[in-house]
Amino acid sequence: QVQLVESGGGLVQAGGSLRLSCTGSGRAVSSYTLAWFRQAPEKDREFVAAKHWADGSTYYEDSVKGRFTVSRDTGSNTVYLQMNSLKPEDTAVYYCAADSSMYINTEEGRYDYWGRGTQVTVSS
Repeated sequence: QVQLVESGGGLVQAGGSLRLSCTGSGRAVSSYTLAWFRQAPEKDREFVAAKHWADGSTYYEDSVKGRFTVSRDTGSNTVYLQMNSLKPEDTAVYYCAADSSMYINTEEGRYDYWGRGTQVTVSS
């Protein structure tokens, strides 16, 4: 079992920044790709960004490229999502997820473990 706990959400004005954290614990969490998803009200959950556990490669959803940066501290099994130039459309509950696959997946069904989420609200 892997447990994931997110933190760092909050309310910010458009153009502002937030940094989300997700700390994993449990069985071999260092061998899992950790990703961020988000779900806005009345919308499906969507992939945001991920960092592969082995080669450190990253992948971003198009709308966040150049604004969000995913990083990982392997020593503490923590993945971060630095979010800059935030827009009202970034408002959502952000979830951390863990996947043991060899490749970065963008489909939520591929992820084995999920955190409870943290709310990000961007005001205009």
